[in-house]
Amino acid sequence: MSQRVLVTAGASGIGREIVQAFAANGAKVFVCDIDAPALDSLVKDLPDVMTKVCDISKREDIEQMVAFGVDALGGLDVLVNNAGIAGPTAPIEEIDPNDWEKVVQINLNGTFNVTRLAIPHLKKSNAGVIINMSSVAGRFGYASRSPYSTTKWGLIGFTKTLSIELGEYGIRANAILPGAVEGARIQKVFEGRAQLSGQTVEEVRQDSMANQSIKRLVDPRDIAALAVFLASDYGKSISGQMLPIDNDMQKAS
Repeated sequence: MSQRVLVTAGASGIGREIVQAFAANGAKVFVCDIDAPALDSLVKDLPDVMTKVCDISKREDIEQMVAFGVDALGGLDVLVNNAGIAGPTAPIEEIDPNDWEKVVQINLNGTFNVTRLAIPHLKKSNAGVIINMSSVAGRFGYASRSPYSTTKWGLIGFTKTLSIELGEYGIRANAILPGAVEGARIQKVFEGRAQLSGQTVEEVRQDSMANQSIKRLVDPRDIAALAVFLASDYGKSISGQMLPIDNDMQKAS
């Protein structure tokens, strides 16, 4: 029987790579995203993928989406909590409280609400799996990125607690902690940091490589492959773990 997989924010970036990897592995995949045109583009490339527009900051949207998705899949085996936003780049005292709350609402509250609604369905699976997308910012302090770092640390505690609570039901929970990933999001981060520091974007990019052993950005396809592995039978003994994929980064930068 094919794995039944729900991926949040799966229409672009890392999420899209995860969707493609699971689909290529023969899984039935349901994807939610706030970006309707991106979902349409995804379906053009992967016609068998099922989709629904969902704003992860809204509890009502989540409730409708999870019910719709589980029904479309005919059950649920794997939940990938990928939805999250980068938030502002600024010192703590300069951060707008509204911006702080928006990051918490999506990155933490949204993940909580999707997961709590998915758990009853995962308990019916023979091999339930939860994968939370944290970040290298979930194991280091991250100057000028306090909302993002705080929520990504929060996801670590959430993942550890899920693994403890759900182990008796055969459900495994792990977190993936990417470093700087090639794509549009990190480019925006570099641009924000350049504006703050007065450096060029290229100088910021080079500086970001100084704190890691392998001098390149992370390939999002590698993150997707890790997610598929964790959800597979080869990962059946892995739970409650934080798995960095960050080119051996020594600090968030």
